[in-house]
Amino acid sequence: MTEKITIETLVDAPVEAVWSAWTTPADIVAWNAASDDWHTTRAEVDLREGGVFSSRMEARDGSMGFDFAGTYTRIVEFRRIECAFGDRTLVVDFELGPKGVLVRETFDAETTYPLEQQRSGWQAILDRFRRHVEAKFPA
Repeated sequence: MTEKITIETLVDAPVEAVWSAWTTPADIVAWNAASDDWHTTRAEVDLREGGVFSSRMEARDGSMGFDFAGTYTRIVEFRRIECAFGDRTLVVDFELGPKGVLVRETFDAETTYPLEQQRSGWQAILDRFRRHVEAKFPA
């Protein structure tokens, strides 16, 4: 059985803004990196059940890169996105609260890297997402 990892962040912005930044290719390119030595060079989103997504992530020095790609399996606008990538799954919940939108990702761990390394890398991306949204849509 695959181990699940859950990370979250609280974004101080309207849910429509949070959803838009999560699902708009230009925004994804702006926030989707775990550290400053990586970046996303392109993103594609076909936001519908059965639609595909892809983000090209590359080291800034050109030494390596990969495509993070998959298929949307369930969309509940402003609430939840479920997708599959390879033999793994990801669920993203958007929970509206009194202080903003709690964005929670639960994903299947992979076996190459330690769990804590996966958790910290995905959390770094999610924290960058929060900073991007809050800068673009100040409260």
